[in-house]
Amino acid sequence: MGGARPLVQSVARAEVRAQRSDVAGNQWPFIRVERAALIADLENVSDAAWSTPSLCAGWTVREVLAHMTSVAKMTPGRFIGKFAGSGFRFNAMNESCMKAELGSTPAETLAGFKAQLDGTTHPLGGVDTLVGDMVIHSQDIRRPLGISHTFQPEALTLVGDVVIRGNLLIGGKRRATGLKLTATDQDWTRGAGPEVKGPLASIIIVLTGRKAGLPDLSGDGVAVLTSRV
Repeated sequence: MGGARPLVQSVARAEVRAQRSDVAGNQWPFIRVERAALIADLENVSDAAWSTPSLCAGWTVREVLAHMTSVAKMTPGRFIGKFAGSGFRFNAMNESCMKAELGSTPAETLAGFKAQLDGTTHPLGGVDTLVGDMVIHSQDIRRPLGISHTFQPEALTLVGDVVIRGNLLIGGKRRATGLKLTATDQDWTRGAGPEVKGPLASIIIVLTGRKAGLPDLSGDGVAVLTSRV
């Protein structure tokens, strides 16, 4: 989930798979609703806008959606095969899987994601992986396009708890260490130290290395967090 490439997948999921919240056990309805909402938001996006740089460095919003399709179609077994086939290089695997789902036009990219609306396969790390995809990668798409969205609160707290414990590829634990994180829109406070306050969705994307959420944050811990992004 870091800024260099979308990383809400792969082994990073394995290190946080046990972290749960109130949405645990009921992830699929949330995932379907969020997929449908993203599809609706993207239905009328112009062809030119699909080339807008996303919050994932080096990828357009169209490429992030193709990545989300590839993650939605992934299974643990398929992941192992593709990871091995990429020479055990995560970024190379992500790039290859994304390109396989891109299609030749933005309409084909969106159609590929639509086809996963009712899908119930998931990659290594479990169903929470897909909740993270919807909370994080959908912001990678929506924010650059100027599209606002309100997430299910329980899903935000689940992903927030996952991110602050994930350090292998996510980097959230490293960025959160020594800080008190307080959501201003949810009943969610974690950690101790200089405080960082703001919408939980913004806290999450900053903890995953995306600077776009920093303007939404306040408190005496923001300078420390900024230095870690």
